[in-house]
Amino acid sequence: MSVPTTNKKLIAWVNEVAAMTTPDQIVWCDGSKAEYDRLMAEMVASGMAIKLNEKKRPNSFAFNSDPSDVARVEGRTYIASRKQEDAGPTNNWIDPSALKQTMRDLYKGCMKGRTMYVIPFSMGPIGSDIAKNAIELTDSPYVVVNQHIMTRVSTEVLRLIEKTDDFIPCLHSVGAPLQPGQKDSRWPCAPLDKKYIAHFPEENLIWSYGSGYGGNALLGKKCLALRIASAMAAREGWMAEHMLILRFTNPEGKKFHIAAAFPSACGKTNLAMLQSTVPGWKVETIGDDIVNPEAGFFGVAPGTSQGSNPMALASIKENAIFTNVVVTEDKDVWWEDMGYDCPGGGGIDWKNNPWKQGMKDADGKKIVGAHANSRFTARAAQCPVICKDWENPAGVPIDIFVFGGKRTTTMPLVHEAFDFNHGIYMGATASSEPTAAALDLGGVSLRFDPFAMTPFIGYHAGDYMQHWFDMGDKLGAKAPRCFYVNWFRKTADGKWLWPGFGENSRVLKWMCDRVEGKVGARKTPIGLMPIDGDLTLDGLDISAKDWAELMKVDTALFKETVINAEKYLATFGDKLPPRITEQLQALKARLG
Repeated sequence: MSVPTTNKKLIAWVNEVAAMTTPDQIVWCDGSKAEYDRLMAEMVASGMAIKLNEKKRPNSFAFNSDPSDVARVEGRTYIASRKQEDAGPTNNWIDPSALKQTMRDLYKGCMKGRTMYVIPFSMGPIGSDIAKNAIELTDSPYVVVNQHIMTRVSTEVLRLIEKTDDFIPCLHSVGAPLQPGQKDSRWPCAPLDKKYIAHFPEENLIWSYGSGYGGNALLGKKCLALRIASAMAAREGWMAEHMLILRFTNPEGKKFHIAAAFPSACGKTNLAMLQSTVPGWKVETIGDDIVNPEAGFFGVAPGTSQGSNPMALASIKENAIFTNVVVTEDKDVWWEDMGYDCPGGGGIDWKNNPWKQGMKDADGKKIVGAHANSRFTARAAQCPVICKDWENPAGVPIDIFVFGGKRTTTMPLVHEAFDFNHGIYMGATASSEPTAAALDLGGVSLRFDPFAMTPFIGYHAGDYMQHWFDMGDKLGAKAPRCFYVNWFRKTADGKWLWPGFGENSRVLKWMCDRVEGKVGARKTPIGLMPIDGDLTLDGLDISAKDWAELMKVDTALFKETVINAEKYLATFGDKLPPRITEQLQALKARLG
């Protein structure tokens, strides 16, 4: 096909990569429905995709990845900054020159027998001042169709690149060249020791090799929108964060915008699509994962149910892609904890094998049908509670930052920072309890995940924390209010103290009332907390004893958290911002 752009820099880069990877053909993508339909039809014909039941799941498809290629591979993910100290203790550093040589050797001829797709895409609304234009080169049609949903793929992006001569280059290959006549696998990928997800932050450059899965291959996601964008943001004076955004509107019509950062398995998507239980208050979704708005949701399927997140289920009724779930006998999809048994009792599992619910292996262990990290991909526009401003080129003004983690003890349901600097300390020391397996292996007693960004900060995490302080100084009185939540507190006998899900809207209402000055707060050593009665519990079956436990600040337990935090923060050495140390010392003094 003819080249649909006049931009010399882009054409030269595409030609350079093609000469190195030697694809059989080059296809420039346009983001059209015809392109999406054609690629899906080709993948169904090849056996890579399964067409789902048109009546039950219109225009939807399922994929099964290779069992070795099911998630992000943190151990093969690198920050290739020129100086090792610029990568910091949270990243795998590798010398950029050496890495490029290694990867060029792998890229040589790696697209033989395949098509190289040129995907022009925008992170954020096309043409917005806060959007970023990029090009992904890939030999995976699965990546193309997912990028159609997750980003804005369009030839309009080429027109913008022609005006600015600027784009972020993203190179990806599954790393599985085909010899003439060789049959392709259902899910081509390279062995683990050949996989590389490489970021060159000084060059705004991404190279990925060997994996076809998720954030390893959809390079607009974690690679660009977080790792590269965070480094760009530090240089340019903005923020790239791993946060959901929602709009919470009160009965008088006043709108509050809340951005929340939670580690995995802490209910981020559930909060983004919350159904409010507070009379007259309405939640609308703006984004569920990254504050550079994506165009779609790449959600974890297991645990998504009518009870936990009905809006997510409504978003995937049609025009969706499913990866590593069960395909039922009548060609619908199912996964564990969906809220009902698998229709028909079985189907094809995530490994593409016949499967029956309740099957056990030789050791008597139940065989799951869907992989724990199985996913759905769906357009954000299909979410019933999507906000009308979700694609506003100017974005929305953030009123509140929320941090959190999973703690069965110690951390109360909600508390507010004394000021923005204190809020940064809260975000920097956000933590969860480790899994039992991690403790059995001698793991630490708390897992710290600053701002839920540990795997995604594209430079030194200490410099990243300092950037938060710099942004706070820049914003001054306009800085958002900061809160910390913990939905996961339990009684001594293991009972949940807080019902969670839609009832979390009660906590959000208290935050908004605080921002408006409608309610006061009581001062505690860890922050500002609700005065009894200000956080409404009407209609909830929570005893006075349980409420007191839920809001308790146990100074002895909190001192243990502070000891853990101090050890963790020490890993950042002389890059740890002095204001973090000041906040730590102030907290210790308040705890006595």
